Amino acid sequence: MPALPGEGFHLSIWLIGIACLALGLVIGAAFASRLGGGPARVRELEEQLRRLRESDREYRESVSEHFNTTAGLVKQMTESYKDVYQHLASGAQSLCSAEVASRLLPRSNDSVFENEAVIDEPGVLPPKDYDANPDPSRKGALAEDFGLEKPKLETEADPADDGQRR
Repeated sequence: MPALPGEGFHLSIWLIGIACLALGLVIGAAFASRLGGGPARVRELEEQLRRLRESDREYRESVSEHFNTTAGLVKQMTESYKDVYQHLASGAQSLCSAEVASRLLPRSNDSVFENEAVIDEPGVLPPKDYDANPDPSRKGALAEDFGLEKPKLETEADPADDGQRR
């Protein structure tokens, strides 16, 4: 059988394609081994992740411990300040005149440390949100018609006007 004119050309294309495929497989295998996709790399990454988690846990514990210590120290400082204030107050009361002691100290001994309002003027009260009217027959300030005058109807005659209109 004689060779067809395009038969050698088709065979060389197939050989070139197979050679390129083999070369691609070799290059791909070389890259895969270099990138470290093996079990050793996976173990290394897992170990790194474990170390990071442990470091994060230790950091959180140290932050909590820091703030617990800070809260204790602030409480201790507040108590010390209160003790110093009470010492100064008792010294001012016993060593100074009543006039000087009253200017230096508030009226209530512990008012500096508690949320008590010191009212300077007796009789000054905060506004009320209700009507404190003791007489139920009188209309209070919160009544709807408080302060409004009722218009007189024309049919109502005023006793003073009866004699003058005629």
